[in-house]
Amino acid sequence: MGWVAMPELVAASSNAGAFGFLALATAGPAEAIEMIDQTLSLTDKPFGVNFHMFQPGADQIVQAVLDRKIKAVSYSRSPTPDYIKAFKEQGIVCMPTVGALKHAVKAEQLGADVLVIQGSEGGGHTGSTPTTLLLSSVLENVQIPVVAAGGFRDGFGLAASLAWGASGIAMGTRFMMTQESPVPAKTKAAYISAGVEDIKVTKKFDGLPHRLIFNDYIQKIDRSNPFSLFVMSVTSAWKYKQLTKASYGDLMRSFFAMLKGDDLTISQSIMSANSPAIIQKAMVEGSPNEGAMPSGQVAGIITNLPTCNELIQQIMREFNVAATNFKKIKGEKS
Repeated sequence: MGWVAMPELVAASSNAGAFGFLALATAGPAEAIEMIDQTLSLTDKPFGVNFHMFQPGADQIVQAVLDRKIKAVSYSRSPTPDYIKAFKEQGIVCMPTVGALKHAVKAEQLGADVLVIQGSEGGGHTGSTPTTLLLSSVLENVQIPVVAAGGFRDGFGLAASLAWGASGIAMGTRFMMTQESPVPAKTKAAYISAGVEDIKVTKKFDGLPHRLIFNDYIQKIDRSNPFSLFVMSVTSAWKYKQLTKASYGDLMRSFFAMLKGDDLTISQSIMSANSPAIIQKAMVEGSPNEGAMPSGQVAGIITNLPTCNELIQQIMREFNVAATNFKKIKGEKS
């Protein structure tokens, strides 16, 4: 949700009754702190921040979260135990996102308070296990609450997740496709027009399984050879350095942290630098055919762009219908 879960969208979703997470993984430390402060100025409701603990400026972001008493933090790859300890000492909820059972178990061991499990239907970096199966296996092996992500868009999905044993649902693509989302109109239109079969997973984009809308540009990458991918990744790494104001030392530390935490090869870690600059082309500059559009498969059946408040109200109406139907079925069987 980089460049999408910005202060306006996070505040709007929290004000409407959800719990928004501010996406800081694509921001330098100064920008990240400014985004936190802007969100605080737009809502008095709780929200969290999402970042990579290995990203340049992570120390400053962590300190800002502690100083401002942000309610929750979300992270994924290469968690830093010292950061987690500092958050927990201040009562900040640690809520990492995982896409595999082994990562869920490890996250709990490192101190996670809540887990977000993302099934293969989810957008961006995703695993190979469908949400329902991943949820079931994780619930059998951890003791902390679990929130389900991947394939959700409405109140019926919320009701289903609770029936499966989850404590709630997390939605990225659905909130990205709202009025308050900062994504340019042309790019939102590309999401609306995408079909379920247009949203696929490739490893060619940044070395990890990545679910994207397969526009012409991504199809070209998916057919590329290793040399052309290497050239592309080096070029985009330079753009990422300029974007985040990172030093060469910062980039090398991030590179080695990724190698250590994700079992990536050297070539895959280099390729991962390719991602932010190309995503920005679509999600910030409004050129969907020239960039990458991370997307949950659920975008293929989303046809409207409500406000966050309208979306939450709709979800609750649908949830109440599902709950009523369940009670009727339960009553008939009893």
